Amino acid sequence: MSTSQRWTQAQARALFDKPFLELLFEAQQVHRQHFTPGEVQVSTLLSIKTGACPEDCKYCPQSARYSTGLESERLMQVQQVLDAARKARDAGSTRFCMGAAWKNPHDRDMPLLEQMVQGVKAMGLETCMTLGMLNDRQVQRLAEAGLDFYNHNLDTSPEFYGSIVTTRSYQDRLDTLSKVRQAGIKVCSGGIVGLGEDIRDRAGLLVQLANLPTPPESVPINMLVKVKGTPLADNEDVDPFEFIRTIAVARIMMPRSHVRLSAGREQMNEQTQALCFMAGANSVFYGCKLLTTPNPGEDRDMALFHKLGINIERRTATQGDVAQQAQLAEELLTADTAHYYNAAR
Repeated sequence: MSTSQRWTQAQARALFDKPFLELLFEAQQVHRQHFTPGEVQVSTLLSIKTGACPEDCKYCPQSARYSTGLESERLMQVQQVLDAARKARDAGSTRFCMGAAWKNPHDRDMPLLEQMVQGVKAMGLETCMTLGMLNDRQVQRLAEAGLDFYNHNLDTSPEFYGSIVTTRSYQDRLDTLSKVRQAGIKVCSGGIVGLGEDIRDRAGLLVQLANLPTPPESVPINMLVKVKGTPLADNEDVDPFEFIRTIAVARIMMPRSHVRLSAGREQMNEQTQALCFMAGANSVFYGCKLLTTPNPGEDRDMALFHKLGINIERRTATQGDVAQQAQLAEELLTADTAHYYNAAR
């Protein structure tokens, strides 16, 4: 996945400045060099701990600092999470992502988080978590539990970041990504379009991501979902063409990464989503909700995939995956704890 290409701000800006159709053509060419055209990786995202977050991210309804009407919920029980994962698998998802509204997890929660990872993996799903910042020991414990991906978004450019978040530094985010990578966990990291940033900031975000020692395997590009009560609730709508441009530039700059069409799809029409796929997006979140924000239902997504001739990318399990899955299933069958149940059924 590593690449020797180092991108400059000027090179990224030059891509953004290309004529729209020329940019899409180049992005589709790059995409076809590295991926099977017409295939989309499908993930499901579940909020396993909702609200009461101490951070001040101006876009987020889960921050305790804003009155959004969101009711906070404690960390879900392991069995509840595994029930949701099984439904996601049966609906066609190949990866199950678990998100918690924390600045960082507490050590007391780590055994439950480890059991969630192990139980989901025993179903044959890839696992992803987004829990905030992690210390070295927490990263190691998640790696030993078998976590496949860790999500930690950069959100925007370093220059604009301080206008959106003040309770966590940009370097904190980069340090977390570095810890996760060093532990052997794959990286999921992207950003948000519509925060009030300009083209320079969108280019700057993608330069940061593409120039990581190893680019993220998964790059979620979100369109801001405006929530009443947050400081960004009255932001201007994002021009769909500018969003599609961002997808295309991400594809060109990170040719081997899955570029995920993430939050904001509920406010996109089918034509906008189709152009995003043409621009190189090849991953989506599947299900009617992303953490706390609306998302198209599975039936609508399947209908759109059918119209566009898109197939769901199937995960190819390695021999090690199969052996680990069998071992985890056996452990879950014999586990003597109230938090476990037979996830192998």
